[in-house]
Amino acid sequence: MLIDLRSDTVTRPSPAMLDYMSQAPMGDDVFGEDPTINALEEKVAQLFGMEASLFCPTGTMANQLAIKCHTQPGDEVICEYNSHVYQYEAGGIAFHSGCQAKAITGDRGRLTADQIRQAINPNDIHKAPTRLVCLENTANRGGGSCYLLNELNQIKAVCTEHKLPFHLDGARLWNALIARQEKATQHGQLFDSMAVCLSKGLGAPVGSMLVGTTAFINKARRYRKLFGGGMRQAGILAAAGIYAIDHHMDDLKTDHVHTSQIAKLLVDKSWVASILPAETNILIATITQPYTAASLVDKLKQEGILCFAISPTQIRMVFHRDIDTSMVNRLADALNRC
Repeated sequence: MLIDLRSDTVTRPSPAMLDYMSQAPMGDDVFGEDPTINALEEKVAQLFGMEASLFCPTGTMANQLAIKCHTQPGDEVICEYNSHVYQYEAGGIAFHSGCQAKAITGDRGRLTADQIRQAINPNDIHKAPTRLVCLENTANRGGGSCYLLNELNQIKAVCTEHKLPFHLDGARLWNALIARQEKATQHGQLFDSMAVCLSKGLGAPVGSMLVGTTAFINKARRYRKLFGGGMRQAGILAAAGIYAIDHHMDDLKTDHVHTSQIAKLLVDKSWVASILPAETNILIATITQPYTAASLVDKLKQEGILCFAISPTQIRMVFHRDIDTSMVNRLADALNRC
C-alpha cells in the first residue's frame, strides 16, 4: 500500500464519515436554508467562543475573505515570509484586496511582538497604511511549529495598541491545541478572525471555517458570493466537518507521536544535516551527501513512499490519520536502508 506523506490534505473520508455524510439533511445554503451547514457554523463559532462562522470551500478562500474584510486597496498586511497567505495563495493579497504584504522572516514561521511593532508603518503619505496582522499557527514551513499563548498575547497587545485587526491562519490550529493542551476559546478571545481547516488533520474531504463577529461574517458571506464561493446543497460536505470535529480530534495525538518517532530515527542518519523540532505532525529535514532532497524523495518513491522536496536541501513529511503504525514501521525500515 502506498504511504503518502506529501500532505495531510490527502486523507480520505472513513466509511463512518461517508455514512454520516449520506444522511445529512440539506437545503440551499445561499438562501441560508441548509440545516447541516447552519449547524456546523454554529458549532464552530461556539467551539471558539466567537459569534459566528462561515463554511468555505478552501482555506485559501477563508484567509482571502478575512484579508478582504479587514482592509482597503492600498493597505499593507504584515505576515511571516514563509506563511501560507504569502507563499501559497497565488498573490491573493494583491489580486483580491489590492494590498501589499510586508513579509518578515521569523523563527520557524513565527513572529514576535517586537518584530510586528517595528514593521508597523508610520503615519506617512509615502507609506502604505498598516491595516492587518496575519499569523499562521501551526507554521507549515516552520515544521509545524506552534506559538506559545504568551507570545500571542504579546502580539495581541501590539495590535490593540495600534488598532490593527488580528487574523489567524489556523489551518492546523487543531494540531497546536492538542500539542499545547490548550482550549479553542483561548485562541478565540485573541483574534478578530480565524480560519481553521477541516480537510487536513481532521480528515474531512473539503472545507475550512472562517470565524469572527456576526458583522464580520455577514460581510465575509457577501464577499464569498462575489468570489464564487456560494454553495447550494453543500450540507453533505458540512456533515463531514461535524463528524471530523466530533470523532477525529484525539487522533491528532497519534499523528504527533508518529512524527516524533521518525524524527528521532533521522537524527542519527549521516545524510541528515539537521531536523526542525517536530512539535506536531510535520517533519522537515535538511539532507546532505550522498543525497539531495530530490534524490532522496525519488529513492523513497521506489519504496512506495511519497514525500516532498520543499527546497534543494529539505524534505517534508506530513503525518495524518491515514498513516497507521504499520506504515510508520515500513517507513522506518526504508529510511534505515538509505
